[in-house]
Amino acid sequence: MSLFQFTSRRLVSQAYCGLKPPPSKKQRICLEMARPNSNMADFREVFAKAKHIAIITGAGVSAESGVPTFRGLGGYWRKWQAQELATPEAFARNSSRVWEFYHYRRELMLSKQPNPAHVAIAECEARLSKQGRSVVVITQNIDELHRKAGTKHLLEIHGSLFKTRCTSCGNVAKNYKSPICPALAGKGAPDPEIEDAKIPVENLPRCEEQGCNGLLRPHVVWFGETLNSDILTEVENELEICDLCLVVGTSSVVYPAAMFAPQVSARGVPVAEFNMQATPATNRFRFHFPGPCGTTLPPALARHETEIIS
Repeated sequence: MSLFQFTSRRLVSQAYCGLKPPPSKKQRICLEMARPNSNMADFREVFAKAKHIAIITGAGVSAESGVPTFRGLGGYWRKWQAQELATPEAFARNSSRVWEFYHYRRELMLSKQPNPAHVAIAECEARLSKQGRSVVVITQNIDELHRKAGTKHLLEIHGSLFKTRCTSCGNVAKNYKSPICPALAGKGAPDPEIEDAKIPVENLPRCEEQGCNGLLRPHVVWFGETLNSDILTEVENELEICDLCLVVGTSSVVYPAAMFAPQVSARGVPVAEFNMQATPATNRFRFHFPGPCGTTLPPALARHETEIIS
């Protein structure tokens, strides 16, 4: 088992568990010595030679499509932040409130469109596939905007807003109904003055598998839950073979995703970070491009002059 796989397995139980610990003195010295490159021409030379590109994306790439991140100041739905609602305990205590929250997010996402960053990634994947090169997108986002933009090789490590899982039989199913059930129609508004709908549990989304009718939950990884081991294995395999890694719109503080790119960088693979500002991992990477992803990413992934397309 590789070092990456060992570390991933050890930390997988910490999915959504919080911030990265402060670096040791030795780590701080190493980080201070590093100086990431912001020269696009240098990045483009590396990009032109890459055969297996892994792109790790976070909330920042979707924020430019008007998707709320529910993190930091102002990141509230009514009186609660996501970490107060996106837990198994919250669902057990008040499944109606949690479903209102996710119904609001589902309905909001049905009105949102991919931005230039999503489109650039999807177009890059389609173009490079004709050259025998590969692109995989490993996303922490649950909004399906990458899929909507046309990305094919997509690993959604935290699940999807548009999938449900039965709490009784365990069946996972795609679900794009609007509303997801009649009782949630018109519910879920984020205004802090709005009272909970207090929908009876029997009227919340129910499983449609024959003879089940169990309570459905969003098929997303909640705080305190572990990642899907099959998806994690796919992620590990892709990161083991990649020869270029991009980190796009992620804070690099939520485990286990926060360790993916640093582990790739540690084995000498170029990593390029595209984010509004520096992150705790920035100085571990070869490249850093500050600014909106929808502005910085399209020229980075555009067709290189050396590419030959049949």
